[in-house]
Amino acid sequence: MSQITDTPAQQIDHQVRHYWANRAFDYSQLNAAELAGAKRARWLSKIMEYAPDGRRLRVLDIGTGPGFFAVTLALAGHQVTAVDMTDAMLEQARVNAAAWKVDIRFVSADVHSLPFDDNQFDLIVTRNVTWNLAYPLQAYQEWYRVLASGGRLINFDANWYLQLFDDECRQGYLADRARARHMGLEDHYVNTDTTAMENIARQLPLSRERRPQWDTRALLACGYHKIMLDTRVGDVLWDDEEKVNYASTPMFMLCAEK
Repeated sequence: MSQITDTPAQQIDHQVRHYWANRAFDYSQLNAAELAGAKRARWLSKIMEYAPDGRRLRVLDIGTGPGFFAVTLALAGHQVTAVDMTDAMLEQARVNAAAWKVDIRFVSADVHSLPFDDNQFDLIVTRNVTWNLAYPLQAYQEWYRVLASGGRLINFDANWYLQLFDDECRQGYLADRARARHMGLEDHYVNTDTTAMENIARQLPLSRERRPQWDTRALLACGYHKIMLDTRVGDVLWDDEEKVNYASTPMFMLCAEK
């Protein structure tokens, strides 16, 4: 009997799931601190600045992790569904939702293929997810499918691992590490399994792309008719320690309207 082997994309998915499953508890601790501090209000303000009008939006949080966006938007009175492909992350998200006494629908799902009907959500939010994906264009197309007409996708991300393929970006990354040490700040890469994540990132398509340029082209190809872009959103949303750690990798925000 022949043995069925995973495709390269499935192998990457397994590696990504394993990595984030191992980081679920520590990552949840970071999210819990964000929820309890001033960051929650800053993130909510930025999201609602670009969200469609509506007092009670149907929100889909894609790649919810420990549930920071899901809890934040549920506390603001919106109807939230949150998906993640890592069960360990969803367990932490349920703990955080219970701690804040909010009702959120949590779903374990592959974000490339969502278990929802067409045109179900007014707002889709996602943070630091797309760079992890084996098929980012397919994911964008799927998210477009479940978004209602007039709905908006808001995506926060960065060129996290372009430094593996670009010498200038690599020098910026190393300068960030040195600056954090010089200033006596925590190096945010120390608490991650850098070797494992870099091995995964080398296999992911968006690690090599210039973003958000790639994303803008992809979203227009999906059918979105309006794209709004903020390439300095980290100036508002990151604290001083994050700004030092990620100076060479600025966070961007893309908002796409269907």
